[in-house]
Amino acid sequence: MPQAALALTEDRRRSTGESHQALHALLSGDDQALTIPAACHPEQAQLEAAVFLACCKIGGLSEHPLGIVQVHPGEEQLTLRLLDEPYVVHHWAEFLLPRLTDEESDHPQDCVAGVAGLRYRREGGGIMLHRPGMPARILLTGFNPRWWERIAERLNTNYGLLQSERDWTPTERAAYTAAVRSPFEPPSLLSPLLRRIRATAGIGPFNGTDAWNSVGGSFRLETTDGPPCPELTRLLGDGPTGLGWRIDHKSCTCLCDHSHSGLGCTIDFLEPTTGQFVYYSNLKWGRTHSDRRRQTITELNRLAFA
Repeated sequence: MPQAALALTEDRRRSTGESHQALHALLSGDDQALTIPAACHPEQAQLEAAVFLACCKIGGLSEHPLGIVQVHPGEEQLTLRLLDEPYVVHHWAEFLLPRLTDEESDHPQDCVAGVAGLRYRREGGGIMLHRPGMPARILLTGFNPRWWERIAERLNTNYGLLQSERDWTPTERAAYTAAVRSPFEPPSLLSPLLRRIRATAGIGPFNGTDAWNSVGGSFRLETTDGPPCPELTRLLGDGPTGLGWRIDHKSCTCLCDHSHSGLGCTIDFLEPTTGQFVYYSNLKWGRTHSDRRRQTITELNRLAFA
């Protein structure tokens, strides 16, 4: 396998988990590194942003951030291969599938738990997530689709999901409209991050990635055991598949090119097209496998269908 071709797919492979064999056919032959396409529809980017924020609640119980083993980023569809564990599928279904909260609030987004307007169907050997009437699709693969259906049936019994609605409910539509108008959930940041989620994983056995909005329209990105700072700044910054994020300030304990301070690492990124800051922290928990963690996962898998 020519080393030159491997180099052209290296950063995309690191960011998405795709194989060189799968990517080789996409090389253009002009010796340019293979890039990561952006979502071609605003609705696709909106859906990816909403899914990303919802699934950040999962935490980090495996080496795969958000339980995502591999990302295949297409312009019109995103395919995510999840870890083949029932507890991961349960977390995704529970955090994503919409239901009414019965909460009285002036903020429409508080009235819907999960992703407003999200519906699913079995397709292509996986579970297709979509929104009625919109060109937005995310295909979940890597597990038995029947797991998702069983879990959704139980969640519907417990919570009363909105999946029986063929169209949007008025409450969901209001929540979606509020999200689109809000500066705090920018698809321009979150959709590209989901398409590069593997870039936030370190080499350890546990990787958690979280993101949330902060004061003044800025955004926070946090990893429990992320990669070395030089690698992250290449993959999200000025690397061939990066986002062009600029470093405004950095302080870390990696053995790299800048001063050490504290136990973790922090980087303040500036997204140049919007002027928004992304404040990144790598907590460096350094977690390891233990019998207790294995027992926890075994119990979570047992409870996934309960």
